[in-house]
Formats: sequence, structure tokens, C-alpha cells
Amino acid sequence: MPLPIERGLAKTVAGHIHYRACGTTGPVVMVSHINQQSSALMIELLQALGTHFRAIAIDYPSHGHSDHIDWQPTIEDYASAVVNTMNDRGVTAAFALGEAVGAAVSIALAKEWPDRIKKIVAINTPYFTDAANATNDIADIAKVRPSDPSGFPAPRTIEFLLQNDPEHAPVKPSQSWMDRINTAQLEIGRDRWQAMQALAKFDPVAGLKAAKCPVLMLYGEHFIYGKHRALMQAARPDARIETVPGGRFCMSWERATDIAAHAREFLL
Repeated sequence: MPLPIERGLAKTVAGHIHYRACGTTGPVVMVSHINQQSSALMIELLQALGTHFRAIAIDYPSHGHSDHIDWQPTIEDYASAVVNTMNDRGVTAAFALGEAVGAAVSIALAKEWPDRIKKIVAINTPYFTDAANATNDIADIAKVRPSDPSGFPAPRTIEFLLQNDPEHAPVKPSQSWMDRINTAQLEIGRDRWQAMQALAKFDPVAGLKAAKCPVLMLYGEHFIYGKHRALMQAARPDARIETVPGGRFCMSWERATDIAAHAREFLL
């Protein structure tokens, strides 16, 4: 039987941050989600981690059930929301784990709060080679994430996603997954590009070089930015970089059991 999921609100500098948590004993793992999603997409991973850890996943400001902000955050601002949530929950030190934008947040946590973060697991770390690449990639993503005339996100079917944007889908997406994605995008509303704009200004290579704690980087075999593995390894020669066979995007949902197993082996 799946472990129960708890929910709550933490008071932070960005207003109230909503979080989901699972597990009652063991070290704390702070879990950070993908762009335009929320902690609702991390439920399976929280339950997989909860057998050995106290796993806590926040919704970034403007995402999920967290308060919306009317200013452009940075990746470091998202990391600050994680630390604020740790403070609210009485967590003095933790591991950090996240996918895509969440990987960048985990790297920022290790860089900015070395006394609070013991190890990080960065899943499917994105990388823009330069500002032009970031602008072009974000524009390409925007083309396949339709909006209504007011600019509010429009729901997508699985068929639309797999035909127009397969690289941002798991290998075998279900309708349940698509429903959660649509719900998460509606919750963000017109603020849904905040995280991508934050990511465009963040340098994961510099962050990895500055971070002093042990690092595990996991890449799906078919993840688009996996081509930059060698660059990440050069930035942190001591980092463990592992490939998940058959994996692609949103592995923290589709491959929750596998991701949790990699995390347990590295973190404990």
C-alpha cells in the first residue's frame, strides 16, 4: 500500500509555499520539480523515497498551491524558498534532489547553502550553451504549449504532446500523467514562463564547480540535454554521472522506483 502523502504551507519570503511530504524517519530529502509542474508530479517519487527518507517537495512560488509572485524570480530564489521551507519545518540539514529546473535548484542549493545541503542528486540537468540558445529553446517550447486568447495555458492531449513535443514527455506517458500536467499548468496560469526565464539566466556548470558537496547526476538515455554529460563531468570530475536506460523526460514520475534506488545507494 502506498505511503500517505502529507500537505502543508510554509511561511517564506515569497509568501506561503505549499509542500507535500512523505516518510516519517530517516534523513530529509528536499525535492524540486520540473518547470511548469508542481509537487503533484512528484507523488510517486516521494512515496518511493519515503521508505528510507523524510521526503519534502515544494511548489515553487507561482506554481501549484503556493502563492503567486508578480516579479521574475531566479533559480536562487527558488532555492531560497526550499531553505525557507526547511526553516519552517525545523530541518537544519538535508539532501537535495530535483529534475530539470529542479536539478538547477538543487545545484543552487549546494552552491549557496553549503552548510545546509549534504549531497545533491541532479536528474536530467538542462543546459543552454549561451543566451541565444536559451532564447531559441524557450521559443521552441512555447510553440508547442498553446494558450487561449488571454494567454492562459490551454490543456493538451497525450496525442498532441507526442506528435509535437515528444522530447518533453516520458517514454510511456499515461492519461493520468497528462491530466496532472494540464492541472499544474492551469494552476500556474500566465506566470508559467517564470521558471524557464530563471533557468535561462542560471549556469549549472559554474554552479557545479562552486558546489563542494558530493554530486550524483542522472540522465535518461533519451534526454535531449544528455549530450552535455561530458561538459558536466569536466566541471565536476568527482561527480557520479549515471544513465537510466530507456529513460527520457519526467523520469521522477515514470521511473520513480529506479530514481529512488539510485538516490538511496548514493545518499545513504
